[in-house]
Amino acid sequence: MSANVDKTVGDQAVRPSTIRARAAAPSTTLSHNLNGQRLGRKGRDTRERILAATNELLAGPPDVEVSLSAVARQASLGMTSLYNYFNDLTELLMAVLEPVMATAEDEYISLLRDRWDDAVLGERALAFVTAYHGFWIKHSRLLHLRNQMADAQNERMVLHRVHAAQPVMRLLVEQMDGDLGQQQSPPFSMATALMTGLERVVTVTTDTALQHILHTPNPLGRTHLLRAEARLLELGIRDYRALAVEGRV
Repeated sequence: MSANVDKTVGDQAVRPSTIRARAAAPSTTLSHNLNGQRLGRKGRDTRERILAATNELLAGPPDVEVSLSAVARQASLGMTSLYNYFNDLTELLMAVLEPVMATAEDEYISLLRDRWDDAVLGERALAFVTAYHGFWIKHSRLLHLRNQMADAQNERMVLHRVHAAQPVMRLLVEQMDGDLGQQQSPPFSMATALMTGLERVVTVTTDTALQHILHTPNPLGRTHLLRAEARLLELGIRDYRALAVEGRV
């Protein structure tokens, strides 16, 4: 997938000037379409049809392409109608991601908010890793697509990926007794490394294409990988807690 994936859909290109000129508002505050027309019930219903069609494609076979033209066909809409609501594929996927990421707090982030007692640190780390993996299983196709677009240097998806990881990294720093005001400190570096490893583990273990290639529903030993990542999380937190007691961080 190229970095320009969001500017070309099927045989139709979205002009960069149009992309810059029109910015979709978050769904929670949306009152007009991209042409400045106030959204009535019909307009809101049409937008919801587009989002529902996108989710249907994401829930379908992995070899079915998710593109604006495919979404328009799924929603039984013309491309002109779709462009009234979304400039490009990135904007559409961001709208789909919004309610998904709103569940992250309850799904896994909340597990980090209470300090993990040293006596059960390993258990708490495994529970968190398992919950994060479960979140990815629920939304695997969407999250993989976001990361693929981010890897292709799609700036908006890069920022979304980073912003989604930041709450976890900050809470990991707190678990390490690190100083949130020192973002260049060793605890922040450790939190970044742990989060990078965690995302990579869940990416591999939820990759349906990899499962197909390896002819196994459990690529590279899913349970072992999750336990290994939880162990690294535990050791990282223990290590930096000890360093904090010694005044070395």
